[in-house]
Amino acid sequence: MQFFANLVLIVQLLSALAIIGLVLVQHGKGADMGASFGSGASGSLFGATGSANFLSRSTAVAATLFFGCTLGLAFLANGRSAVSAGDTALDRAPIAATAASAAASGAAAIPGAVLAPAPVAASAASE
Repeated sequence: MQFFANLVLIVQLLSALAIIGLVLVQHGKGADMGASFGSGASGSLFGATGSANFLSRSTAVAATLFFGCTLGLAFLANGRSAVSAGDTALDRAPIAATAASAAASGAAAIPGAVLAPAPVAASAASE
């Protein structure tokens, strides 16, 4: 399961980088007027309007992939937290240790309270 989560995370990062690159390569709205007067767009690889269609479709595909990976990671993280929350043995261990140390020191046990460790006796410290 960890391998699948890592794979989805890598795909998400690559799609995010692709979105950044594709958005930076695209021309703004003002560049279309310059292209209509022949500012070198006709000599491009995709033609005058072909590059805009290709780049916008590629950006849409990368965004869809990014959104899908985000949902997948959220689903995997939700399943992982439900498993760890169901483990009650780890949740009760500190409370039992607190109660045992409170009983040993003679103090009244307060549920959920964390007590400081008992001081070391003077005879044990001198040895």
